[in-house]
Amino acid sequence: MDPTSSLAEYQRRLALRKAQAKLLDVRSEQISNLRLLAFGIFAVVLWLALKGRVPSWWLIAPLAFFAALVVWHDFVIRSLARAQRAINVYEWGIARIEDRWHTYGRTGERFRRSDHVYAEDLDMFGQQSLFQLLSTARTKMGEDKLAEWLLVPAPITAIFERQQAIRELREHLDFREELAIAGEEIPPEFDPAKLLAWAESPELLHNSYLRGIAPILAVAALVAIIVAFWKSLYSPSAIVILVEFALHFHYRKRVQQVIAGVEGAGESVMLFSMLVKIIERRRSDSSLLRRLHGSLVDATASASGALTAFGTRIDLVDSRENLILRVLNIPLLYELQTAFAVEAWRQSHGARIRSWLDAIAEVEALVSLAAYSYEHPADPFPEFNDQEGTQIAGESLGHPLIASEKNVHNGVRLDQATRALVVSGSNMSGKSTYLRTIGLNAVLAMAGAPVRAKSLRLAPLQVGSSLHVVDSLQTGRSGFASELDRLRQIMELTARPLPVLFLMDELLHGTNSHDRYIGGQALLRAFIAHGAIGVVTTHDLSITEIPPDLASVIENAHFEDRIEDGHMVFDYRLRDGVVTRSNALELMRSIGLDV
Repeated sequence: MDPTSSLAEYQRRLALRKAQAKLLDVRSEQISNLRLLAFGIFAVVLWLALKGRVPSWWLIAPLAFFAALVVWHDFVIRSLARAQRAINVYEWGIARIEDRWHTYGRTGERFRRSDHVYAEDLDMFGQQSLFQLLSTARTKMGEDKLAEWLLVPAPITAIFERQQAIRELREHLDFREELAIAGEEIPPEFDPAKLLAWAESPELLHNSYLRGIAPILAVAALVAIIVAFWKSLYSPSAIVILVEFALHFHYRKRVQQVIAGVEGAGESVMLFSMLVKIIERRRSDSSLLRRLHGSLVDATASASGALTAFGTRIDLVDSRENLILRVLNIPLLYELQTAFAVEAWRQSHGARIRSWLDAIAEVEALVSLAAYSYEHPADPFPEFNDQEGTQIAGESLGHPLIASEKNVHNGVRLDQATRALVVSGSNMSGKSTYLRTIGLNAVLAMAGAPVRAKSLRLAPLQVGSSLHVVDSLQTGRSGFASELDRLRQIMELTARPLPVLFLMDELLHGTNSHDRYIGGQALLRAFIAHGAIGVVTTHDLSITEIPPDLASVIENAHFEDRIEDGHMVFDYRLRDGVVTRSNALELMRSIGLDV
């Protein structure tokens, strides 16, 4: 697909949604004026009725007209809000295509982990991060799932399933738009973790006999109260209400615990059920999407239907604050009966909540990657081959977070013949960016996503990096100590089933050249002995001196720079061999230092 076609389609849809929003905005203004007119007519008719000039029943017409306008206006306002959310969907998508996405979306700041083996180094989360570029999820669990996929490499079967699902979803713009709008309507305070904790907590009300008796007592109480007022016979009502009060007092703590678990969540659950219904309506071809659909719909019930019923029960719980129900709470056993209704729902559906939430989360994560694939059609899916040993071979790899016009692409090839690459060059020449380019594309590949490359072929692997280690005043640790901790983490990864792709920037830069050389060669030997492959960068040329026993499996490469008119210029192109040009002294002289 032509990259410009994605942009053109988004622009076309954006124009349609803006036109729709403009029309709805005008209609809303017109209805507001009609409401004022209806109120004015009602006031005039009321005045005439009070004067006895027209019958009172004439008030029905302006009242009915006003009520109809209120209902219509509410529908138009909600439609306008949905149109505006659709506008946001396509403005955000266009910004991603045009590399203006840095001020849009959620950054995933809450997922940042300094102890993760590559998350901080590769800008997984935070401002201008990979998560911010990828995520279109509107729910917390959708964001959680996408973050999990970026942090943990998937099994090869899961990767193939995700690729198939992404291929299917990327062209379904209507579904993705509808899902985004429905998700945007869910209040941010809706916490699926709280819902899950409630659903899986121990049962609080399990007296099935009482659940059957409670409505009988409520009816008896109402009849007894009517008899008391009609026949002045108060003893039956007093006896029934005393029994009800005893039940209320006995169960009050458990009832309050049940109510506290769901109180105020009715609207959120209703809106969430609408999002679920959108997913349920869609029939899929890919095995993963069919399995997720099966988690939401079975032969007996659907998740959306169950959640709608649950939302209704929560609304009944919240209605206990009504003044009339407060007065009738004991005679009707209202709190007890609604608590029983909520508990009955949990007994029927609580065990399935986790699978529902997981299914929604996976769909949202897949839709995020599908949107990325649609917006970057030139990015291919990587090919996997786990029969040829540890390897990664990328042609024209680009950094996913760098704008297209500034992105310089380079290749990489690591396999059984070339286990490691030592990249030399000056600061700012592109060494760190090269490492991040490899790492980010490997993470995308292992998450099931497309990659920024002409092609990428690899065996399943896990990334371990040491790029961004610094001194810490808070912990009292030096940058060198932090680097050693990270190297130990990467070494521990080699004991796991997946081979390791190590990426180390300015290896052992916190120590002297002699120790750096000896320690660097020892580390490379250890990683290669444990089946790892990787890239090491350095501006210390001693590291580029490969000892004879490693010469057959380690190669040198470099980035060059030059000085033009007193300024250092880089082309960011990877070349074979050790860097032969050093411009540090010349640069120092260019700024007036006598060296």
